[in-house]
Amino acid sequence: MAIKSSTAEVYSALTSAEGLAGWWATDTTGKGNDVGGILQFRFAAGGFDLKVIELDPGKHVQWEVVEGPEEWVGTRVDWSLQQADDYAVVMFEHRGWKEPVEFMYHCSTKWAIFLMSLKSLVETGEGAPDPRDVKIDNWN
Repeated sequence: MAIKSSTAEVYSALTSAEGLAGWWATDTTGKGNDVGGILQFRFAAGGFDLKVIELDPGKHVQWEVVEGPEEWVGTRVDWSLQQADDYAVVMFEHRGWKEPVEFMYHCSTKWAIFLMSLKSLVETGEGAPDPRDVKIDNWN
């Protein structure tokens, strides 16, 4: 995905509680700008905690799920950023699922929705985080 912005702007939206609350979950707390920091995300349907594993300003962010749905615990969420002209190219992965359970398919679609919310937040100043996100099934 490409976002018309600098990688620094996208990085800020991925590492600050305020930025994350603007595109993913309005109920977000914690420290996302320090390796070892814990971010807490609370959604209407539940929540989870992510530990910051890697940070490379403007280039890379990686989290490990340490609390939440059992299918998520131990998985990693990885963000690689590259600048291409006026665009920040975002390469996203949620890896480490033990098996392809139904919840993984739900999450894949929700990640796409939240990635578009991130794009909207950075480009226009307004995202669509939970609870204002697009609902796709009876899980949310």
